[in-house]
Amino acid sequence: MTLLNSQRWLSFGFFFFFITWGIFLPFWTGWLTTDKGLTVTAASIVMGVGMILRSFSTFLFFPMMTRKAPLVSVIRWMGIASIIALILYIPASSFTALLIITALFSMFYPTLLPAIESSATVLMQREHIHYGKSRSYGSIGYTVSVFIIGAFIGFWGEGVILYGMIAGLGILVFYFFQRAPIALTSFDTSQPHKRTSLKQLFQSKTFIVIAILAVLLQGAHTAYYNYGFIYLNDLQVNGVYIGLILNIAVLFEIIFFTQADRYFANVKISTLYIIASAGSSLRWLLIFLFPTAPIFILSQGLHALSFGFAHYAFIQYISKHLDASLIAPAQGFYAAFAMSLSIAILTFPAGFLYDLQPSYAFASMMICSVPAFILVLMTRKKLQF
Repeated sequence: MTLLNSQRWLSFGFFFFFITWGIFLPFWTGWLTTDKGLTVTAASIVMGVGMILRSFSTFLFFPMMTRKAPLVSVIRWMGIASIIALILYIPASSFTALLIITALFSMFYPTLLPAIESSATVLMQREHIHYGKSRSYGSIGYTVSVFIIGAFIGFWGEGVILYGMIAGLGILVFYFFQRAPIALTSFDTSQPHKRTSLKQLFQSKTFIVIAILAVLLQGAHTAYYNYGFIYLNDLQVNGVYIGLILNIAVLFEIIFFTQADRYFANVKISTLYIIASAGSSLRWLLIFLFPTAPIFILSQGLHALSFGFAHYAFIQYISKHLDASLIAPAQGFYAAFAMSLSIAILTFPAGFLYDLQPSYAFASMMICSVPAFILVLMTRKKLQF
C-alpha cells in the first residue's frame, strides 16, 4: 500500500472513530437519564464505573491484546464486541442491568482509541505519514457528529443516541475490515523478542517526565469537560448557541492538527510542552478572572494550545524515541491515566469548587498546568528532550 493510501486510510480511521466519540462523550449521560430513566446521581455512578473500567481496559487489557494479535485485528474485534454490548442496551431498563452493560461496553469500546493512535505511531515510524493531517480528520468527525446527533435529537428525541452509536460503530467496523496497511496487519508484538512490560517503559527517566506532563495537562481539562456546558448555561447563554461555542475549541484543534506537522514536527518536545502548559494556565486564568461568556468564547481558541500541543507532544515523543514494541503500552498508559483516571479523580474536587463558585473550578485546573510548566523548565536541559 502506498504512502498516500496509508495516510488516507488513517485519516478515515480517525474520522469514523470520532464520529462515535462525538456521540458517546457529550450525549451518553443524558441518554441514560432521559431515555433510560436513571436519575442524574444513578447515571453518574454508571458512568463513573465505566470510566474506571475504561482505565483498566486501556492500561492492561489493550497492551495484552496487542501481544496476541496485530493492531488492525484488535480494532476489528473490539469494534464487533462493542456493537454486541450496545445491542444489549436495547431491552435493558434497570439500574443494575445498565451498570453491568456499561461495564462490559467500557472494557471494549475505549480500546479502539489507543489502537488507532498506536496504528498512527507505527505508520509514522515505518511510512513517515503525517500525524497531524490524519488526526485533524478525527476532530472534524467529532464536530460533524455533535451537530448531526444534536439535530436528530431535536427531531426524534434522545432515543436516536443509541441507534446512532450502533450505526457509527457498524460503519467503523466495516471500514476496518477493508484492506489495511501491511505495516499494521504484520505488526505483531506477540513475538517473544518484542514482548515488553511497563517496567521496561518506565526505565526511561524521560518517559516518566513525559508521562507526568501528559497526566497533568490532560487532567487540567477536567472542569472544562465536565462543566463547560453547565457554565455557559449558568451565564444565561441561549442553549441554541452553547453547542456552537463548545465547538469553537474543536475548530481550533482542527486548524492546529492540519498545520502541526508542517510547523512543529521538528520542534523540541520540551518546547511543545512549554507552549501547552503556558496556554493551559492562561486559559483557566482568563475564565477565573473574567467570568463572562465573551471571555469564555475567546478562551476556546486556547484549546489548540492546552490540548492540541500537549497531545501532539506525546505522540511526537513516542514515535521518535520509543521502540515499536513499546508503543502499545505507552498508548495504553496515556489513554488510561492521562485521558481517563486523571479526569475521573479531579472531577470530585472540581465539582465541590464549582458548587462554591463556578470560576473556582476552572482556576483549580492551574494546579495541574503550572506544575507542568515548572517541571518542563526543571528537566528539559538535564534530560534533553
